[in-house]
Amino acid sequence: MRIGVFVCHCGSNIEGTVDTATVAKAALDFPEVVYATDTMYACSEPGQEGIIQAIKEKNLTGVVVASCTPRMHEPTFRRAVERAGLNRYMFEMANIREHVSWIGKDREANTNKALDLVRIAAEKLRRDAPLVPSKFSVNKRVMIIGGGVAGIQAALDCADGGLEVVLVERESTIGGKMAKLDKTFPTVDCSSCILGPKMVDVAQHPNITLHAYSEVDSIGGYVGNFQVQVKKKATYVDWELCTGCGACTEKCPSKKNPDAFNEKIGPTTSINIPFPQAIPKKAVIDPTTCRQFVKGKCGVCAKVCPTGAIRYDMTDELVTEDVGAIVAATGYDLFDISKVTEYGGGRYPDVITGLQYERLLSASGPTGGHIKRPSDGKEPKNIVFIQCVGSRDKSLDRPYCSGFCCMYTAKQTILTKDHIPDSQSYVFYMDIRSPGKMYDEFTRRAMEEYGARYIRGRVAMVYPKGDKLIVRGADTLAGCQVEIEADLVVLAAGAEAAKGAPQLAEKLRISYDKYGFFMESHPKLKPVETNTAGVYLAGSCQGPKDIPQSVGQGSAAAAKVLALFSKDMLESDPQISKVDIKRCVGCGKCIITCPFKAIKEVEFRGQKKAEVIETVCQGCGLCTSTCPQGAIQLSHFTDNQILAEVNALCQS
Repeated sequence: MRIGVFVCHCGSNIEGTVDTATVAKAALDFPEVVYATDTMYACSEPGQEGIIQAIKEKNLTGVVVASCTPRMHEPTFRRAVERAGLNRYMFEMANIREHVSWIGKDREANTNKALDLVRIAAEKLRRDAPLVPSKFSVNKRVMIIGGGVAGIQAALDCADGGLEVVLVERESTIGGKMAKLDKTFPTVDCSSCILGPKMVDVAQHPNITLHAYSEVDSIGGYVGNFQVQVKKKATYVDWELCTGCGACTEKCPSKKNPDAFNEKIGPTTSINIPFPQAIPKKAVIDPTTCRQFVKGKCGVCAKVCPTGAIRYDMTDELVTEDVGAIVAATGYDLFDISKVTEYGGGRYPDVITGLQYERLLSASGPTGGHIKRPSDGKEPKNIVFIQCVGSRDKSLDRPYCSGFCCMYTAKQTILTKDHIPDSQSYVFYMDIRSPGKMYDEFTRRAMEEYGARYIRGRVAMVYPKGDKLIVRGADTLAGCQVEIEADLVVLAAGAEAAKGAPQLAEKLRISYDKYGFFMESHPKLKPVETNTAGVYLAGSCQGPKDIPQSVGQGSAAAAKVLALFSKDMLESDPQISKVDIKRCVGCGKCIITCPFKAIKEVEFRGQKKAEVIETVCQGCGLCTSTCPQGAIQLSHFTDNQILAEVNALCQS
């Protein structure tokens, strides 16, 4: 074998703490290394051309590049060696940036460690074998999970691109959090006026199938060929017959149930349609409050329904959808303000969340757009807004910034002045974060034109005094304590991962962080892709985002799906597990261990054996380490290759 070694300077990122020339020179002493050099930027066009030229001139049969993380540039260098005529898997990469230069300043020690990593990469390469990917067909249908603004945008873009789209929404209507907003910042446009037409487009688009009031039950398969089981929850109303006339909601005698769409600050009936612009505009019965289910008698809705759509005996239904790609757009939930006990959220009725305040502002809300205190229905005059409740707070395990709270609070102070001209708004804040286009101007407008008083400092506690709430906090700029007598307190609750997000991530076989947000493949280069091929992210399921960011990411995810489906055949990664039938004893441990369900039991000459489903296997290697007989080997990462790396390291 003829191996070439290329050591990258990466500007000063590596060369600053590693003597790359010494590493390259020493690599010439390794077995079967016939060429070694250092280069300024291996990933650049001149750097890649240098590798290609060396392969041709030196007749190299394998290449080692010592540079940055394989996660970033391994595909780049594989394509380069392939252009030179080598098999793309006759290439190894030593990470001497993240694993060496970025974690230590001792140049001599770093140089020695870099040399060790190059040595073990060369030893593994000596045992590499050419691998050839197989090809398989693609099902050009896409599933969007989540019908918020990001999911809607992704669905419409995919559908407009000619793809069949299946949109799954767990609520009875699409629209997500944006449907609950009164206005949007920084233009103060009507939220439903912006979102409504898009919701109608989803309902009327011939390429979109909508499963509302449904959840993903299970996911099988692989990129290009996923099988998704969708559980359509019982609505107890036949949506094929329901016309959304609202006769049932008018006559329902159970009228004092908390309204989830209005964030539980207003009552609703047991059978209801969330809001006038709902898509689909169909009724749903809540069996936990409906008298027919609770007491076994009522049936008023069935009697008044003009189309006979009520179905008390309806049950959940499972449907299977075959798709080639999946976009997760499950959004976010709000932080539970009752966890911040010093603010009285959940105990004092006049301490509410920002989203509840939006429902008070909205004409379709419980008060018809009139701001009224939940406790007594009076119009508030002094309103205190408290920022960062459940954000930037390590004591609550929420150290991250939710991003959009500063902006929606500024918007709400402006709207408050419009609704109640003689009102006064106070905003307690830590820092104002308004980096978007026209965002900072918008917050200044709230202060300068609408008279909102911004107080930099944290609130210590909120407590009742008569029919008022006393807000006690600090003004760090003035250096004094502050007490404000408030009629209403609005908490800017931070964003957290949607309920059930970790469980969905496991079904999708994608990673999620400690807070439950889905993780992208690379924060800079692959912001909408995941570690599972064919699964993409859009919107706040990845982390808190405002509307423009969510819409942009929805379109980005759609673009990725369209790019994936631009090919009739896809290539599978050949770095997968293979079973040695002679050694396999059919114990089944690998089948139980595999997180991708990529191993099945087969019968071979009357004996049970394991068999890898090549298109499903993701090459994680769990089965390899589990097999007691060593009957499964992971191509390109065999036991012999790993042991050779260990031996090389021990002998250095």
